[in-house]
Amino acid sequence: MKQAAEFDEKTWAELNESIDPQTLYLPNLEDGRFFAPWNRYKEKRFRDVMGWRLSPKEKFTEEEESFLPQVLPNPVERIKAQQGDFIMWIGHNTFLIRIDDVYWITDPMFSKRALLPARQTPPGISLDELKSIAPKVRVIISHNHYDHLDSASVKALPEDALVYVPLGLKETVEGMNKSNVHEMDWWDETAAPGGFRLVCLPAQHWSIRAGMGRNASLWASFMLIKGDTVVYLGGDSGYFPGYKEYGKVFPDIDYALIPTTAYHPRWFMHYQHMNVTEALQAFDELNARYFIPTQWGTFRLSDEPPGFPALDLKRQITQQGRDASRFIIPDIGRIIPIQTGDK
Repeated sequence: MKQAAEFDEKTWAELNESIDPQTLYLPNLEDGRFFAPWNRYKEKRFRDVMGWRLSPKEKFTEEEESFLPQVLPNPVERIKAQQGDFIMWIGHNTFLIRIDDVYWITDPMFSKRALLPARQTPPGISLDELKSIAPKVRVIISHNHYDHLDSASVKALPEDALVYVPLGLKETVEGMNKSNVHEMDWWDETAAPGGFRLVCLPAQHWSIRAGMGRNASLWASFMLIKGDTVVYLGGDSGYFPGYKEYGKVFPDIDYALIPTTAYHPRWFMHYQHMNVTEALQAFDELNARYFIPTQWGTFRLSDEPPGFPALDLKRQITQQGRDASRFIIPDIGRIIPIQTGDK
């Protein structure tokens, strides 16, 4: 049996600590391919992938293997009964956000498979139910991986839906029956109808898709702002100094939707996916009021079971003596009222 590659957490942390935050603002495109100027991605070779597949697998407990979020019933009735603004987890990185009666959806994914991985839990609301509630939904897409950009789901949304995508994805999404697609580079800000501000921000990830070259389109996180309400949409990312910078540039973040998925084995996943320890560090640096973990509980994308990140997060909250009221670990379909309070 092939042995797992070694990974030095201290060296990785020291590298991140040494990065100049000004590199977050440098150009990110070279020879038609996007990259992270603060820490270039070392592309995985075939032998690296095989090394992961053939290396010894970490053992998980029966609880860790079987745990999944519940799926709450009657989403339409509950949405209709909900007063005010809210965030609803539909599953994976798909969230329905209502602010001032305007609906936004992130990375719409309603299909049974993300290309190959099968869904372990159903969406918290169906596409037909969603369209009955939010016929004018706006869409934010973080990158082109199949668990975040699902062609069938995007095609099923209204043809004239406002769609915001990172650079390089406009043509692809227009090919999914969408006519109102807006591309954004990192640090671009757009004024969306209804008094919203949407800011496209760096993330540490990569992109590839059938028919598109590796890193031919950008990946991103976003800040959604309306009045006093500020929601950080973390997309898919490894840990990097961007979180510390965002906490300075956007000092009043209410909700941070932070990726917590696909981080085993660490040696293979550390660049593009945070583990829970890093996600908590990112939350601290964002200085947000509430943490909502994303992308767990739907697909098994790496060695750990899909429900494991939630159990890992709960354990670390307890072990670190953190204020549990600031962490919202929802079941699928849960409606989270948005509370902005005093800033």
